Amino acid sequence: MDQLSPAGRLANTFWVMRHGQSKANASGIIVSSIERDRRGDFGLTELGREQVLAAAGGCALPAGTVICSSDFARARQSAEIVRGRLGAAPTVIAPALRERYFGDFDGSPVSNYPRVWAADEAGAACGGVEPVAAVLDRMAGFVSELERSYRGRDILLVSHGDPLQILQAGLAGTDPSRHRDLPPLQTAEIRALLAGGGVTPPPPDGRVTPP
Repeated sequence: MDQLSPAGRLANTFWVMRHGQSKANASGIIVSSIERDRRGDFGLTELGREQVLAAAGGCALPAGTVICSSDFARARQSAEIVRGRLGAAPTVIAPALRERYFGDFDGSPVSNYPRVWAADEAGAACGGVEPVAAVLDRMAGFVSELERSYRGRDILLVSHGDPLQILQAGLAGTDPSRHRDLPPLQTAEIRALLAGGGVTPPPPDGRVTPP
């Protein structure tokens, strides 16, 4: 994280997007391993597609935006909808943007999320869940790679709730174990990461403009 410390300025303008509503969301189950995702049908619901299309239409991002996505179906499908709406170049698929692995809770009800988040705040291990520090390292490491590859570009990271919350906390200089203290990203929400490392939520009307 040193090269992405809050005091350091980024060479690009980064945006984050949580995927639209997925079939796992609608069913109330945790799908956090790429193997489970590939074995089942956990892509977007029809509502999720509508959410993403609406977000893409209101985001004001340019066609030159670099779109990077997790390889989970729900994120890839979201990224493709945004790419088509913007007329952007092909999506960069990045395993570094994958969902946080929820260990023993993978495949279980979403009611287990608060147990994980409480353990995060307590600094405790929890059922084989991927540690906050590991999530931050891979997310921030990928941002560092993009910083080395691009200059002055808009870059959209399409990922998942916990990884994006943790990344935002790290860039904002907040203890990443308290990532749930930040306003949670809603499905299909696009949010800007300020070049100085801060985080800004979208205005109430849902439209997002460059910082």
